[in-house]
Amino acid sequence: MNLLDIRNLSIELIHDEQNILAVDKVSLSMKEGEVRGLVGESGSGKSLLAQAIVGVLDDKWYVHADRFHWRGIDLLRLTIPERKAILSRDIAMIFQEPMACLDPTTNIGEQLAEAIDESQLSGFFWQKQQQRRAATVKLLHKVGIKDHDACIKSYPHQLTEALCQRVMIAIALARQPILLIADEPTAAMENTNQGQVFRLLASLNQLKNMAILLISHDLENITHWTNTITVMYSGQFVEAGTTEQIFNKAMHPYTQALVDSSPLANLHLPAKSRLMTLPGSIPILQHLPIGCRLGPRCPRAQQDCVRAPSVTSFHGHKVSCHFPLLMNPKMKKSPLKKTTRA
Repeated sequence: MNLLDIRNLSIELIHDEQNILAVDKVSLSMKEGEVRGLVGESGSGKSLLAQAIVGVLDDKWYVHADRFHWRGIDLLRLTIPERKAILSRDIAMIFQEPMACLDPTTNIGEQLAEAIDESQLSGFFWQKQQQRRAATVKLLHKVGIKDHDACIKSYPHQLTEALCQRVMIAIALARQPILLIADEPTAAMENTNQGQVFRLLASLNQLKNMAILLISHDLENITHWTNTITVMYSGQFVEAGTTEQIFNKAMHPYTQALVDSSPLANLHLPAKSRLMTLPGSIPILQHLPIGCRLGPRCPRAQQDCVRAPSVTSFHGHKVSCHFPLLMNPKMKKSPLKKTTRA
């Protein structure tokens, strides 16, 4: 049984003039203990999808799906308070902008202490205070903050963005979640600190069997830490498979472009050579192309691409493309097994 099972989730921006389909029928599933990467350019809808999973989008976003199951529970049949109670207990998220997420009026110690689950404490109230303090210090040490006394007394504006990101990770770990969603968790860190955070997440996965959804725009950076990868482009599902399949046997032109832009995949190139890039840029929400949204930039685009492609499965390797890379672009039908978008 899947830990998380989402089918055809769409996110629509309610606008005065016209509604905008920011995320279009994206499916995502995760098993217990799985580390899945969610990759795509900035603006591809990765963070929106993550926020929809944890239920923190505001009222201007309308979320609907054919299926939204968590540990076998159909969340769509629950009331909003019941759904939030389950998700806040079992899922934690590391947000991309820590400065905007931390409370500027409360010091770090109080914010961390508030995040610690009451069920982890026992005894009288003064004993709980001591346990909460010890748990706060332990969390800070776990994310690599050694000077815990100074950090606990500080307010968010007194810390660097990298330290605030570490605090956000500590708050996310405080409730010992079953699924941790990490949205660009090392964006504000140097390379040495990035490795430390990724090793921490890997140890949590191995020791606690914690499932991790690792969101990044850098495909190469997460290939070392993930088991499976899902690729998105402009709010649409592009490709999903094992990390080896995605990096070494990409079937979608967009995924191949991400791989080709990686230095790791171009070690054979002479020094100072240019890496391959797709022409153009990701479309804005107000002017989304019809059908396959990669069409205006895709080197294999044809007339059929004005229709949204269905998902094709090849031994568990899924791709959403009329003309995947393993077939001749002149062919009208794919030899692969077709699956529905359900």
